[in-house]
Amino acid sequence: MNILLKSVTIVNGNTKHLHLRKRDILIKNGIIDAIESAIEPSGKTKVIDIKNLHVSIGWFDSGVNFGEPGYEERETIENGLLTAAKSGFTDVVLNTSSHPTPDSASDIVYLKNASKNQLTNLYPLGNLTVKGEGEVLAEIYDMKNAGALGFYDYKAPMGNANLLKIALQYAQNFEGMVFSFPLDKSISGKGIVNEGITSTKLGLKGIPTLAEELQIARDLFVLEYTGGKLFIPTVSSANSVKLIADAKKKGLQVFCSVAVHNLTITDSELENFDTQFKVMPPLRTSADIKALQKAVKNGTIDLVTTDHTPLNIELKHVEFDNADFGTIGLESAFGTLNDIFGVEETIGILTKGRSIFGLDEPEIETGKAANLTLFTTEDTFEFSDEHIYSSSKNAIALGKTMKGKVIGSIRNNQIILNK
Repeated sequence: MNILLKSVTIVNGNTKHLHLRKRDILIKNGIIDAIESAIEPSGKTKVIDIKNLHVSIGWFDSGVNFGEPGYEERETIENGLLTAAKSGFTDVVLNTSSHPTPDSASDIVYLKNASKNQLTNLYPLGNLTVKGEGEVLAEIYDMKNAGALGFYDYKAPMGNANLLKIALQYAQNFEGMVFSFPLDKSISGKGIVNEGITSTKLGLKGIPTLAEELQIARDLFVLEYTGGKLFIPTVSSANSVKLIADAKKKGLQVFCSVAVHNLTITDSELENFDTQFKVMPPLRTSADIKALQKAVKNGTIDLVTTDHTPLNIELKHVEFDNADFGTIGLESAFGTLNDIFGVEETIGILTKGRSIFGLDEPEIETGKAANLTLFTTEDTFEFSDEHIYSSSKNAIALGKTMKGKVIGSIRNNQIILNK
């Protein structure tokens, strides 16, 4: 397959001689063949010529959820990867939220086989403990050899500090990444939203930021004792950022992410009891958002994730107390971030992080495999059902103003464009 991108603006801070330059890019059989001021198509070539078209290396998401296996009605792996490709993501890390959860090498092999021949590459995580129950360490070495990028009991806090210690010590033998969800359940109790003015006003049980910060403080003490690599997913408070920043200054190998919605939406949105806004960790305050955005800019927060979580309608269209936590986010990530950070910073956010997991970084250079995302930057629109590609429609971004549109993705000698 030959593809010619006409007059595209290249956004790639790592390639200074091409950054923000308009070029034609010719791709032959999945390889970038030429980057020139002007290239004329020849033979059977698919020409893409769109006003305000931009290109960057393909985007990376460190934490998505699909339903398969077990919850295919929410999202299959095939449609989840198609959704990712249409949303600009050419590499995604899959959380351990399926049923059964992946806690053996054969489970990891199944997930990798189920994702073959897709444009977007899928990298599965494996459970840290058997069945994600936090009691017995899973076969993490075998899963690493089978292709697991790290080990995570998805959104299940590790209550046993000694087990976390053992996991960090053991994983060092093979450069394994240990995930620990930041929540102390003895503090959070039955809370479902941020503890504060809004929770008090609405009569909803609150989760104080203390529940997150205590767990992070404990985990960082364990990490300082053991060494190893610790990943803290989806932090949400200003004090969490301070704790992690101090740990990084000590030289600890600690990494963290934040969900897009925790960067943009406050708990004041809960006043209509709309279950689309019920997420974990909960939406916090404007002060937390300000601190989180600053931490993304200065690098304290390593990654921004969509935390894409498809849920079928009956899990959301119930009373607020009974609704499940989670929102889809792949489709709205670019438009949301672009509105906050601007184009260059947004692309930096969406393309960083592969090296943390030992994955190769794509390049926009002749002779390199084409791993590209296509997008525009000037379109402004209201996010609605028509912009959702997921099987599930539980989108926190519905009704929000987006800036910039994803046109599609190119990878693995495939191209997927949005109509």
